[in-house]
Amino acid sequence: MNTHRILCALVVGVAMATATPAVLAHDTAHAAHASSAAATAPQLHAALRGLWHGHLVATHDYALAVHAGNKAAQAKTADAVVANAKQIADAVAGFYGKPAGDGLLKLLAGHWQGVKDLTDAAHAGDKAGENKAMQALAANAGEIAKFLAGANPNWTEASLQGALMMHTADHQAQVDLLMAGAPQAQQDAGWTKMQEHMNMIADVLADGIAKQFPDKAK
Repeated sequence: MNTHRILCALVVGVAMATATPAVLAHDTAHAAHASSAAATAPQLHAALRGLWHGHLVATHDYALAVHAGNKAAQAKTADAVVANAKQIADAVAGFYGKPAGDGLLKLLAGHWQGVKDLTDAAHAGDKAGENKAMQALAANAGEIAKFLAGANPNWTEASLQGALMMHTADHQAQVDLLMAGAPQAQQDAGWTKMQEHMNMIADVLADGIAKQFPDKAK
């Protein structure tokens, strides 16, 4: 399977989807599942983690630029977030058709706008702005969950939304720690937790995608 094909299969998981927070809390069970998913579709498994790691890095870099007051870096990192979203949407279009790609890009734009607003509000110490951004992100999570649940019969809308809200909470925790000038060790621990959550979701997603596309997931 070439990279484009892998990404096409991956993007149905762009909202990080199948595991509920309760399931994700059980590290032992997850480790066993991750091993199974990797064995079933190792390329898909690795590619999904890599694609979503790019989202985390780009949004984190934006937060760092905002905290530093570096306008040039803010613009550059914001462009990187958008480029990542377009890559995912283009892959969807190549697999499901242009309308699906366009629909996903619109939803991803909503997620990014919420994360950007959340970051900017946290930097300004605007708690009301943070709350408004979180409300927008919650609504967007529901929209993405509905979109993705319709794309893969192995996932349910409720579990998709729960996983998305966990990811949103990770974004808020990350920017709050950064803007508050929390000790670096504490920020690093939060970043590690955020990546672990993303990896856990990606691992479960890989299994669901492999079930939907057994002839393409390698």
